[in-house]
Amino acid sequence: MLSKEERDLEQSVYEKKLKSLGIELPKLPAPLGSYVPWVMSGNLLYLSGSVSSLFQNPDGTRPYVGAVGRERTLEEGQAAARYAAMVQMAAIRDALGSIDWVKRIVFMTGFVWGVEGFPDSPKVINGASDLFGAVFGGSGRHARAAVAVAGLPGGATVEIQTVVEFDV
Repeated sequence: MLSKEERDLEQSVYEKKLKSLGIELPKLPAPLGSYVPWVMSGNLLYLSGSVSSLFQNPDGTRPYVGAVGRERTLEEGQAAARYAAMVQMAAIRDALGSIDWVKRIVFMTGFVWGVEGFPDSPKVINGASDLFGAVFGGSGRHARAAVAVAGLPGGATVEIQTVVEFDV
């Protein structure tokens, strides 16, 4: 059996991985409606949706607003998905105190605001899936749905919601 110190060292892998990738998680935003950012049930953490529209550049522009195929390119959509996944990790940290307690990313739903008939929502959502894989390794591989929609809150390009298994 591991001592507390050994377990703490072993469990610090994901937070260290964030640092090594140069990723600083954003501040968890306040809910935009009558809901909470996360709910725990047993050893599962259900995260409310995170939208890309909250990201703002230093000059005040919001690069992750608008439909892919019209205002946004596929690559910008992927960057929006990556940002939304970062907000999801901020919610995990808020709920668990650290992302190091993640046992597995179980399921993710990704919504993409795309032009009518947009066929590439899975490619857009790869921006989030790839980030989870980079941070959590094999534990970041997950089942998912990627859905193109006619619009998202605040004009967001992407919204992500995630189910996480944890071990505290």
